[in-house]
Amino acid sequence: MEGSLVSFVYRDLQIATKNFSEKLGVKKLESVSQGEKQFRSEVSTIGTIQHVNLVRLRGFCAQGSRKLLVYDYMPNGSLDSNLFHEKQENILNWTTRYEIALGIARGLVYLHEKCIDCIIHCDIKPENILLDADFCPKIADFGLAKLVGRDFSRVLTTFRGTKGYLAPEWLSGVPVTAKADVFSYGMMLFELVYGKRNAEQSEDSRSKFFPSLVANVLMVGGDILSLLDNRLNREASVEQVTKICKVAFWCIQDEEDSRPSMSLVEQILEGVSDVNMPPVPQTVKLFLDNTEPSVFFTVPTSNGSSQVLSNSSGSDSLSKSASSSM
Repeated sequence: MEGSLVSFVYRDLQIATKNFSEKLGVKKLESVSQGEKQFRSEVSTIGTIQHVNLVRLRGFCAQGSRKLLVYDYMPNGSLDSNLFHEKQENILNWTTRYEIALGIARGLVYLHEKCIDCIIHCDIKPENILLDADFCPKIADFGLAKLVGRDFSRVLTTFRGTKGYLAPEWLSGVPVTAKADVFSYGMMLFELVYGKRNAEQSEDSRSKFFPSLVANVLMVGGDILSLLDNRLNREASVEQVTKICKVAFWCIQDEEDSRPSMSLVEQILEGVSDVNMPPVPQTVKLFLDNTEPSVFFTVPTSNGSSQVLSNSSGSDSLSKSASSSM
């Protein structure tokens, strides 16, 4: 029936993938005990939801300990394979990267705000963003996803996402909100600009943290295109790169209430709302070398307040004008 999931026979999937040697749209869960939890989570979470920026679950296989999920095939692979491989011939141009950022935002808006229950993905990272034939991004891998009733705002989970994308409140063990996904999304935005992982070891064994380089450039109004993936040869919109960097900093704020909702992020990337200079989060300040980050902390608004963003109640108290926007 249209709209329902297909129950596949294990043998058929084994033949179609040449004994799982060819990557089609099939996810094989290896661990039986953990696989059972992931299997039930993914089937129940995304079996009934559809959005252009979410990977489409077509069916499943459940034969004893054999648990498989069948998705639409994504011919352009994952975002990380397109961003982080130096020898790749076809580099994602800036326009495509910006559209990918916008598409992921739209997918998260759907999960957080437009489903019957709020769905917190819990593991947003480049590996879990798949690209179709037109490089349209699809959020995938809902194995850690949590459903939160509209009467609740937090969910306690013993699972942890991926290092480098984890919000600080998650590390402290408190129940998380959808703002944990916002944090992960922000960290991923930096990597879309950079074309590399945010944290990497340099030749002199010093750790380099890309968001701190961005902060240095933004604070002095420096050459924003100097931050761009060097494979792009500075071919990008200064306005868009600046906007992406500012949005990324708002998304990784230390306090949940200071982070925007994904719907506000979507509006900003679409050009409906403007974005002001963000404060530097504590995690980024630790990596700043001999700079004065205090200039970030008093952002004047139309009413004279230094608190630019306030959406602790779950709704954004921002008008669509530059003077009162994030």
